Amino acid sequence: MKTDSGGRPARTPLSRERVLRAALAVADTGGLESLTIRSLAHELGAKPMSVYYHVANKSEIIDGIVDLVFSEIELPAPDGDWHAGMRRRAASARSVLRRHPWAIPLLQTRTKPGPATLRHHDAVIGSLRSAGFSVAMTAHAFALIDSYVFGFALSESVLPINGPETVTEVATSMIPAGFPDLYPHLIEFTTEHILKPGYDFGAEFDFGLTIILDALSGLAPHGAEGLSGS
Repeated sequence: MKTDSGGRPARTPLSRERVLRAALAVADTGGLESLTIRSLAHELGAKPMSVYYHVANKSEIIDGIVDLVFSEIELPAPDGDWHAGMRRRAASARSVLRRHPWAIPLLQTRTKPGPATLRHHDAVIGSLRSAGFSVAMTAHAFALIDSYVFGFALSESVLPINGPETVTEVATSMIPAGFPDLYPHLIEFTTEHILKPGYDFGAEFDFGLTIILDALSGLAPHGAEGLSGS
């Protein structure tokens, strides 16, 4: 361990990368509303003015940590099976957004995208173009897939049900007691599906993604490739 002249552990110098990583940690712990220059400086063990040496303002910090989130998402190979690549990329995005739920509404709002964001978009577009989709169909496919993935991630982040272990408690508390005749379809759906052992809302992700990718496969020039068995 390095020490300073007084024998104390030497501080790791601040850098833009270290500042953004600390900002990411603050946002993950307390949400984006908890991220301030003061909270960031506290996380770094530094003075607020030291932070400003590496980032101009909070907007620049948000741009930076959104780019870090994009950097964690697996990218499809430019010359690989687009169907399998998009499935992996979608699953990876969902997993990343479960770690960083605060980022969901920000992924498509930043007007100063970083290199990881640009690389991500370029790879997705390149994969779809290599599959033979026209530029217009690539736009349709990209929008459709991301609307589904980001929308599902948002649903998961706000649902009161957090995994199979909370299903029974939450589902039963939401059904009005003493009025089964008023909501027969809801009662049937809840008792015969939601309350079945092992129910997990997250399992719906693969079902919906398969439908979307298989539908897009039928529209691709190489349409027989990559149906749901691949």
